[in-house]
Amino acid sequence: MIYFVRHGETVWNVENKICGATDSPLTELGHRQAVETAEKIRDSGIRADEILYSPLSRAKDTAVHISEITGIPMREEKRLFEQNFGKYESTPRNGEEFREAKKQFLNRYDGGESMFQLAQRIYNLLDELKEKGGDYILVAHNGITRVVHSYFYEMTNDEYAAFGIRNCEVREYRFAGEE
Repeated sequence: MIYFVRHGETVWNVENKICGATDSPLTELGHRQAVETAEKIRDSGIRADEILYSPLSRAKDTAVHISEITGIPMREEKRLFEQNFGKYESTPRNGEEFREAKKQFLNRYDGGESMFQLAQRIYNLLDELKEKGGDYILVAHNGITRVVHSYFYEMTNDEYAAFGIRNCEVREYRFAGEE
């Protein structure tokens, strides 16, 4: 089983900027969200073998809070690094041009990473975790959650491009054949 957690609120989330591969730190609220989420995970009885987190500080700091409160060991997983949005990094998150560009899966955003490249690394990771077995908490980014969700559910291009979750939201995904 996979539990996906988006990192807490960042400085650039507040400023409505696309973070992508840029390392925007958690705000005070982001740290509180991570602690509250960790407590909810602990209190709900969620058990995982390991927390895997993106190397970016916003995900790592969120994972640290979860690990400290739940006692679940954590490990950096480079493939959970957020998508590099190239020329769109630091631009408005709700910009019309960016919203349309996300529907172009081969687009590398002038120096960034295409959706296909991103999907390959995330799908490979999920395939490995499925093969290995066990339960994992993945702490990463909104762009990563789109790919994770598409691994488990059919989505249209428009649904994929529009999909997102709130800061510190927890989503549960089961591999085929899991109860």
